[in-house]
Amino acid sequence: MGEMEDNRNGNGFSLNRRKLLKVLSGGVILFLSDIKLNAQERGQSGSALSVDAPSKYTETIAVLESSYREEIRAHLSYSAYAPKAIAENYPNIAHLFSSFAVSESIHAEIFKKLLSDLGAEAKETPKPEINISATKENLNMAAKMELWHIDQFYPQSIEKAKLENHEGTIGNLNYAWETEKQHRGLLKKIQLGTGILFKLLAKKFEETPAKYFVCQVCGSTLTELPKDVCPICKVPVSQFKEVERIR
Repeated sequence: MGEMEDNRNGNGFSLNRRKLLKVLSGGVILFLSDIKLNAQERGQSGSALSVDAPSKYTETIAVLESSYREEIRAHLSYSAYAPKAIAENYPNIAHLFSSFAVSESIHAEIFKKLLSDLGAEAKETPKPEINISATKENLNMAAKMELWHIDQFYPQSIEKAKLENHEGTIGNLNYAWETEKQHRGLLKKIQLGTGILFKLLAKKFEETPAKYFVCQVCGSTLTELPKDVCPICKVPVSQFKEVERIR
């Protein structure tokens, strides 16, 4: 993991990665390296958290723990779907999956950092079992996962976090929520096809190599760089990094 510098109130941070991702020969994406925090870019100020934060933010910590686990599961799912798509000769779909994997890893690291700020620790759980099917089915599973995040998981998590009003947690949960909506929109371009329709859509999707840019602060995932700032967290466009294509 890269070096981390806390901001003053733990309410937000930005990420600056020198290394976006590294792909192993098996196609698994490693993530979360060289992370630095800069509170000034997010306009945050205030005093440090008190030493009784773990007892003061019990519900918040529980929300962050579940969010961390969910983002790790999403990261591992997309990391597994990408090489399967490569094997089935869908390089653009593989690139879409690997870009989502990078985005989800940013969310996971944000939640892990927030837990640390609150005097808690992201509990490492057994690696979840990831079901890998044909790419068409993997797209459908991805769409269902994103829809659940959008309609249930993040709205419920945000409401729970509001009970203790930890602004950093609420803000970053909202960022993750908005990013999942972006993912869902990108999936719709290819996921809706079934049978022969899927093959036609996939063929069209593969005609032009796609590019994906991920904000290193909030995980926002775009096919083109914004003109000036991230549409979700409003940091400068310089915080976006293009995701490398896997082979």
